[in-house]
Amino acid sequence: MRHRTPRAERAFDGDRPVSSYADAGVDVEAGERAVALMREAVARATRPEVVGDFGGFAGLFDASAFAGFRRPLLATSTDGVGTKVAVAQRMDIHDTIGLDLVAMVVDDLVVCGAEPLFMTDYIATGKVVPERIAAIVAGIARGCEIAGCALVGGETAEHPGLLEADEYDVAGAGTGVVEADELLGPDRVRAGDLLIAMESSGLHSNGYSLARRALLGADKTAIDAALHRHSDALGRTIGEELLEPTRIYARDCLDLAAHIDTHAFAHITGGGIAANIARVLPAHLAADIDRATWRPQPVFELIAETGVEPAEMERTFNLGLGMVAVVAAGAADAAMARLHDRGVSTWVCGAVRERREGETGDAEAKGGAGGAVSLVGPTWFSSAGAGQPA
Repeated sequence: MRHRTPRAERAFDGDRPVSSYADAGVDVEAGERAVALMREAVARATRPEVVGDFGGFAGLFDASAFAGFRRPLLATSTDGVGTKVAVAQRMDIHDTIGLDLVAMVVDDLVVCGAEPLFMTDYIATGKVVPERIAAIVAGIARGCEIAGCALVGGETAEHPGLLEADEYDVAGAGTGVVEADELLGPDRVRAGDLLIAMESSGLHSNGYSLARRALLGADKTAIDAALHRHSDALGRTIGEELLEPTRIYARDCLDLAAHIDTHAFAHITGGGIAANIARVLPAHLAADIDRATWRPQPVFELIAETGVEPAEMERTFNLGLGMVAVVAAGAADAAMARLHDRGVSTWVCGAVRERREGETGDAEAKGGAGGAVSLVGPTWFSSAGAGQPA
């Protein structure tokens, strides 16, 4: 059910003879210590349908729970957190990156109305440091608790010679379920629907290659100093801002869909606002997103001040919108009130209308199929000059 002893790709150590796994750079005992340290956190990330105990070869989930469904559809998603892991490694803070991983996976599932059921994870590292691996998995487990899904398995792989000792990457996959006749998406969206924005916690887990270059610079010897530099605009250090965990909207979205006339959700990830909302619109519809309805958090302004053009900002970052709900116009007030009661900051950011002939919008829908979405009104960012973040 849970992380097995580390395995490694073949590692070469010059001409020195290699007579054991340890000589090749793989510490089996360290792997076992990591498993012991993570056991308690993983045990909390469960559901009644989980079958079996920690340590098996496969995670088991009792599908008889679907017996009451009319026509259950399984939904699956897989993702990582990109180069945000590089910030965690430089800051030596490893217990939040797992929250990011869960958010990226489960919030893609709920977009179609699916309830996240379980996740598995994969961690590749140059050297298994038990406390570090356990901290990563504890964050994943905590994220699963927040999302209401189980962490049923995972793998920790030690890759000496491929990754440096302090390097690692994480990935995860999740499965959810939704009734076929309750599936959300483009088929439900109608002209006149309103778009309800749910505020992001910041950058979330996308655009970090650009964000790191803008805020930390290209000089690798100066990165640590940049990470620990206090920003008056942020009220904390650059590194703390960059490690702010991605908000997990899964239960908020499921609650909204259960009680409000909700037609679709758009998870604002890589590609920015327009491209992701376009994915959940049918080809004959369009949406206008009014920039005047909100102002992006200071971290986005800091990035723009380094010289990133407004158009690049809009096609790279969420700019303060983590999730967008498409609801019937008459349900917007009730939707926002319900989300407010759950601690989610919301506002109406736009509306759906008929698409004009030849209209393309600001960005093509990811995947190529979808409607047209345009951000309207004056931009928040200036395109003048490049500087250093305050």
